[in-house]
Amino acid sequence: MTTQDFISREHKYGAHNYHPLPVVLSKGEGVYLWDVEGKRYFDFLSGYSALSQGHCHPKIIEALKRQADILTLTSRAFYCDLLGEFMEKATKFFDYDKLLPMNTGAEAVETALKLARRWGYEMKKINENQAKIVVCEDNFHGRTITIVSMSTDPSSYRGFGPFTEGFIKIPYNNISALEKVISDENIVGFLLEPIQGEAGVVVPDEGYLKACYDICKKHNVLFIADEIQSGIGRSGRLLACDWENVKPDILILGKALSGGVTPVSAVLANDEIMLTIKPGEHGSTYGGNPLACAVGIAALEVVRDEKLSENADKMGEIFRTEISKIKHKMIKKVRGKGLLNAVVTEPQGNIKAWDVCMLLKEQGLLAKPTHEDIIRFTPPLVITEPQMYEATKIIKNVFESI
Repeated sequence: MTTQDFISREHKYGAHNYHPLPVVLSKGEGVYLWDVEGKRYFDFLSGYSALSQGHCHPKIIEALKRQADILTLTSRAFYCDLLGEFMEKATKFFDYDKLLPMNTGAEAVETALKLARRWGYEMKKINENQAKIVVCEDNFHGRTITIVSMSTDPSSYRGFGPFTEGFIKIPYNNISALEKVISDENIVGFLLEPIQGEAGVVVPDEGYLKACYDICKKHNVLFIADEIQSGIGRSGRLLACDWENVKPDILILGKALSGGVTPVSAVLANDEIMLTIKPGEHGSTYGGNPLACAVGIAALEVVRDEKLSENADKMGEIFRTEISKIKHKMIKKVRGKGLLNAVVTEPQGNIKAWDVCMLLKEQGLLAKPTHEDIIRFTPPLVITEPQMYEATKIIKNVFESI
């Protein structure tokens, strides 16, 4: 089969809810991908940060294979020997009392919303069905009905109403906007991405996270951080919140918690919050399954043992320095932290961000545009210095060819 044969088959039998670059991938290792015709590429998307440890990391794959031969699923109707180990290692890794395991990022966000509301009724003692959660404009937390109810992006919510109530939307990176609404006694939480990923790697001003955290503490409101994309080393720190020494009341993790191998997500909080949910009040058939636990343990150990946060910090500096040297009228801004970066482009005639990504693909580097004019560059955190210089040279050559 040719590349077009694979694409045509997927188009014929699958829903049309994605618009992929026209490349058909069949193999991955470390920072590289290969297509069905044998061409090698740098992966500069990393499964939207799920592949922070790189493709098919041998330690994670070994954990998967070993556990797959023993036990894959019990459901939470019974105990299993690995769940407690995963919970212990993850809670100590991130310094929380408790962990609630789920599968996907969206499930983890939904879990955090339920936890915040339950805490509001049980601990803050607000009136039933009055809980409100403050969210930020241009957010991306997933695609469930409740989550798109928080969105300000028409492509996320248009045609999916009626929407879930109980959300207050304020501008991102705007401390005064939070101060104006926070006095509402029914507000139980403030949910934000420490760095907005899908919006185009929007990094808030220094001090924003700490100021918002302090406002939340003053008004007895939970600070909830969605670190699904920005966490687990991606920003150059274990968590993006660590840049300002902020510890979220509720921490949401996913993506790299799985090493890109099998879905793993989690919500972490201390006892006062987590223990407001009792048996039978929340769960998931696959949440905390033994296979996911084995993978999650290995994924976190790789981040720690290979010092991926530190490498992300160093490689991110190289990336932004090298790309900032490119003098081209299409490049408006280079921004990011660690290896969560983006280039904001200015269309030149018929040439837009999508076309740049197509040219990058031809030169052996895969990246994807968001919001039409922004290109995210988020390689695996295992990328080496020589690989980074080779990749930035490809990007430089492509822009200079336009």
